Amino acid sequence: MSAPASPPVYPHPLPRPDWLARRAEPILDPTLPIIDPHHHLWDHTGNDYRLPAITADVESGHRIEATVFVQCGWSYRDTGPEALRPLGETEAVRAIAEAAERQGTRTRIAAGIVGHADLSLGAAVEPVLRAQIEAGGGRMRGIRHVTARHEDFIASIALRPPAGLMGEAPFRAGFAALARLGLRFDAWLYHPQLDELAALAAAHPEVPVALNHCGGPIGIGPYAGRRDAAFAEWRAAMRRLARQPQVVVKLGGLGMRLAGFGFDAWAEPPGSADLAAAFRPYVEACIEDFGAERCMFESNFPVDKAMFSYPVLWNAFKRLAAEASAAERTALFSGTAALFYDVAP
Repeated sequence: MSAPASPPVYPHPLPRPDWLARRAEPILDPTLPIIDPHHHLWDHTGNDYRLPAITADVESGHRIEATVFVQCGWSYRDTGPEALRPLGETEAVRAIAEAAERQGTRTRIAAGIVGHADLSLGAAVEPVLRAQIEAGGGRMRGIRHVTARHEDFIASIALRPPAGLMGEAPFRAGFAALARLGLRFDAWLYHPQLDELAALAAAHPEVPVALNHCGGPIGIGPYAGRRDAAFAEWRAAMRRLARQPQVVVKLGGLGMRLAGFGFDAWAEPPGSADLAAAFRPYVEACIEDFGAERCMFESNFPVDKAMFSYPVLWNAFKRLAAEASAAERTALFSGTAALFYDVAP
């Protein structure tokens, strides 16, 4: 009897600066204040995204007032108790944020930090959360414990979390500890798991939740070539999740290979009109179901940088919000992020 085949892996492509540079656009509405509520920092080979790189992006024309860093498994400690090793990431990000302040960058980089703690520790995670708050030096805003898993493929994550993690009692006990310390939860999952998140949120309405990347709509693996059917499945689950009033949605992350748009295979990099056309059904559905006051545009850089440039992406978001009211535009570009993460625009 042969061993079961390993699921296919869809790794992130690396950014290609020369290819990205072939698409330049005038900045739309350059005075609109923006908080970018989702980016990463790291020094991976071939994709170094630390202070010089992020500064170049956030100061490339749009008025990015502040950013929020979200955990990505970078710079963890390699010694000491396993539960405390993610503090190394928080310490490294705080150092970058403080270096940006000393340099006088116009954008307040990593004004908020979302770190990691293993919530499956249950109530025993509380000392880890306190240590994360201390390590953040006033910047710690929440925790992301990735739960993204599909049996047929691996994408967007380095390691596969256990199936059904959000329904397990220890995880829920750790999740509940967030509220006691004034922390939020960032949720990264794939769209077939949205009902699991809805059940978790319903059980713990005291924990604010930010759903990453439009809820992870899948366009690869078993969903390749089935975008309409996948969209209908995703939309129905998002409507159910929207009943939980403490859940907000980050509008972005659709450049990831997971979504299946494949922009990196284009001969020329996409423009903002191309991105707006591709993203519109998802963005408009999220805003319709959750309301602009519970939605915020995000860059997800440098992950999505393999597909398009930072100024082009924010131009696309501005195209998508062109018909929104002034209040809605404020919410989408800065207001929701400012309230959720307690980061002033």
